[in-house]
Formats: sequence, structure tokens, C-alpha cells
Amino acid sequence: MAAKLSPIINPKELVQLSNSAEIILIDARAGANAAQNYQNEHLKGARYIDLNKDLATVETDPANGGRHPLPSLEKFSVVLSKTGISPENHIIIYDDKNGSNAAARFWWMLRAVGHEKVQVLNGGLSAAIESGYPISSETEIFEAADQYPVSQWKLHTAAIDEVEKARNNTQNTVIDVRDKNRFDGLTEPLDLIAGHIPGAINVPFSENLDDNGFYQSPQLLKEKYSRIIGDKKAEDIIVHCGSGVTACHTLLAMDYAGIPIPKLYVGSWSEWSRNDREMATKQAE
Repeated sequence: MAAKLSPIINPKELVQLSNSAEIILIDARAGANAAQNYQNEHLKGARYIDLNKDLATVETDPANGGRHPLPSLEKFSVVLSKTGISPENHIIIYDDKNGSNAAARFWWMLRAVGHEKVQVLNGGLSAAIESGYPISSETEIFEAADQYPVSQWKLHTAAIDEVEKARNNTQNTVIDVRDKNRFDGLTEPLDLIAGHIPGAINVPFSENLDDNGFYQSPQLLKEKYSRIIGDKKAEDIIVHCGSGVTACHTLLAMDYAGIPIPKLYVGSWSEWSRNDREMATKQAE
């Protein structure tokens, strides 16, 4: 049986594949001007995926599913097809945030529909350029693929009511991966209220990385998360962030460490803080 493909690929490995027709490279940068930045300069051959348009169905009211709810399976199937992705393809994804933004989210979504040959680029865009991967400003030409067959999300998610029960249950662990200042309610750049879900523990996703912006070794990550979750099963762990995007960075880290992937609370703080739920805020603490 073939060995499991690592969810992380290093820049030098990617450079060795730069002329390979076997991979599909995806630029998943997000944020202001992301599409224009892609057009100005991207890794040669990379196709662009838009977080808001392709990897979410953004609602007018984030109280219903948060700022980045998952798209329907039907919509995601169309996205994969129009991007030229088929089930047999080897997908490599990068962003400009060390995989913490839409690269990890797209990785999780692909794995969640059963696509196993998918990796995130360690160190992201800048690391690939520094390693000599060719860049381009040309329009990438590719053909759409046949409709990608999807039937269900095979990785588990948690809804807001399940999080409510889990946060008060010693059998569960709820992990908030936002930075400590946001967790402590000292600052909130994106949502209406600063604070966190009472009962959640704070394990910032940035701690998955070393000082150079690369993922810590699988061994170190396994030691760290094994201490945090103990002998609890994956279905008893719920991971969240602000809107279900950077949480995927920690799910990726766990998978890289050989730990079964826990549940993702997609709505995250952006949903929780807009509903009539108990909140731990700086004032309350």
C-alpha cells in the first residue's frame, strides 16, 4: 500500500516539480487586492481560487454561519470543475500567509470531499520564490474538467449548538486558534465583539510555525497537540477561529503530525458573537 502523502510540501520539492504536468498549482491568496496581486505576479502555472467566491458562500448576516460559511457541495463541485481539477489530480496550494489563510481552508475542503492528493506549500509564496520557483504575470490557460463527483463532507464539522454543549463538557475540548489578544478580548479587528467562547482554550495557530514561518516538525507538533488533547478522540475536539479559515491551519498541523483531524466549527467566533450566547469578554473577566 502506498505511503500516505504528506499534507505539507517544501519549496525545494515544489521546484523539482516545476515542469511536471502531473500537478495543479493553486494560488489561494485572499484579502484586499488578492486577485490583482495574483495577476501581477504568481507562481508560473498557478490557477487562482477566491476565498469569498469559491471557498465560501458569504451571507449578508454572519450570524447565520459566520463570515465564511461553506459553499454547498454542488457549488464546490462546480468550482473544482471550472478550475480544471479532477479526482486523480495532485493539487499543491499556496498563499502569502504561511498557509494560514485560504490555502489551508482549500486543503481542508478538498480532503473533506475525499481528495487525498493535496498538499500545502510550506512557507508559502515567498518561500517558493526564494527557492527559485519561476514566477509569471501571464494569464494561465487551462481546460475545465468534467464535473467533480462529490456526495458529502467527509471531514466532520460542528454546529453552534454542538459547540454550546461541548464547551461545558469535560469530555470535549474546544480550541480557539486566534491570537491571544483577540482571545483575551483586548482587540477585535474583524468581528463586532471582542472575546471568546467560554470554556474554550487558546492555542494560537501561529505557534504551529517556527521563527522562519515554516511548519514545526511533525514530531514537535505531535508532542504539543498530544499534550493538549490527551486521549480524547478526534470527534471530541472542536477547532475554531474567527470565521472557519485559519482554524484549518491547525487542522493541517494536526494531520501533518499524524493526529486524526478534529471537527471544524465553521461559523467560529464570527457566528457565536452575533448570537445570544454566553461570551467571555475583557469586561466580563
